[in-house]
Amino acid sequence: MSSLDLPERDLRSIQLPMLGKVVPSGGVVPWVVLDAAGEPVEPVMRYLRDFMARGNRPGSVRSYAYDLRRWWRFLAAIEVEWDKATSREVCDFVLWIQSNTKPRRFSRTVSARTAGKINPVTRKRYLSDRYEPTTVRHSNSVLRSFYEFWIETGEGPLVNPVPRDHGERRPNAHHNPLEPYRAEGRLRYNPKLPKRRPRSMPDERWRDLFGSMRSNRDRAILSLAISTAARANELLGMTGADVDWGDQLIRVRRKGSDAEQWLPASPEAFVWLRLYWHEVDGIGPNDPLWVTLRRRRRGPDSGLERRSLNYEALRAVLRRANERLGSNWTMHDARHTCAIRMVRDERLSLRDVQTILGHAHLTTTQIYLEEDEHEVIMRVREHLGDRQDRAARPATPAQGYQQADLDVLFGGSFGHDD
Repeated sequence: MSSLDLPERDLRSIQLPMLGKVVPSGGVVPWVVLDAAGEPVEPVMRYLRDFMARGNRPGSVRSYAYDLRRWWRFLAAIEVEWDKATSREVCDFVLWIQSNTKPRRFSRTVSARTAGKINPVTRKRYLSDRYEPTTVRHSNSVLRSFYEFWIETGEGPLVNPVPRDHGERRPNAHHNPLEPYRAEGRLRYNPKLPKRRPRSMPDERWRDLFGSMRSNRDRAILSLAISTAARANELLGMTGADVDWGDQLIRVRRKGSDAEQWLPASPEAFVWLRLYWHEVDGIGPNDPLWVTLRRRRRGPDSGLERRSLNYEALRAVLRRANERLGSNWTMHDARHTCAIRMVRDERLSLRDVQTILGHAHLTTTQIYLEEDEHEVIMRVREHLGDRQDRAARPATPAQGYQQADLDVLFGGSFGHDD
């Protein structure tokens, strides 16, 4: 019986079993997927080992592990073996993701009333409980890569269950025989992405956000983010040796490539960094630059200890500030704001901006060339105000006519408001 003759699955009735989990590992592969018995899922483990050997970062391994765990749970729910899956299962999987909500460890409380809605201050949408199109596309990419690995080993299915759409053109129709073959066409079940333009914080909103920071450490991080366009994780990975006080530079390790790069920061950012540095006296060259104080566990050594500031702690700082302002700003908004400010500076070329942002391709930087909605509205508002002012101004007499003569002729009303 072919897949076309099989009855359609009732996707609404499918409930994924909460089997297995993703846990950190002290081995070569930093993250592993465990089955219901607590044992590593062997096909996933072998794939992630190969994935790690290709030079990918631990964060990418973790992301791929969670996508594969979701796929394994779906296969368990529909009772299909991983090496027997076809494009029919992938199609149903995509439809199931698009029609279901994300599982949550804890139910929403305060954020329940804002989920999926537009924030009136930032004009940004809050994350909803639905899976985003980017999540579906990332999942399809992971599955495609996973099955490509097993097809190459000869132990997986004969055909990749995540097909590509080549359109009407024959694949590799104009291929140069001197160059290697490359995959053509988009993944068939990838949803279309809405066009998303980068948003910058208006100056008054930036002042509000900066003013809501409660410590010099938080002010320093935010000032560096908006003046260097560095990502949050890049800033949090800095050590004491990554600060050049003389030239006012900071060194970050780029996302993905892990390449080191020095970035210029504003004098204001270094003022706040100096104030923070003075407060936490004792940061060595190899010590984490950003620290926080946490209470030790109960015992004879109870008290406060210095710990490295992590991403969740930084998110908590912004969350408290957003609660006070009624906004939903993120650290990435500071990166967008810095990028748009640099693009609008005539003294900087687009290549300069690409270098500071750490983009591998110039086309990625070009998205910041689009006009910001807020700036367009401000300019149109000034235009409308100027039109109203011009309409209210008295008419100017044509050349050769005297204002006094026209006033006598028209009873003193020409060119003047009633």
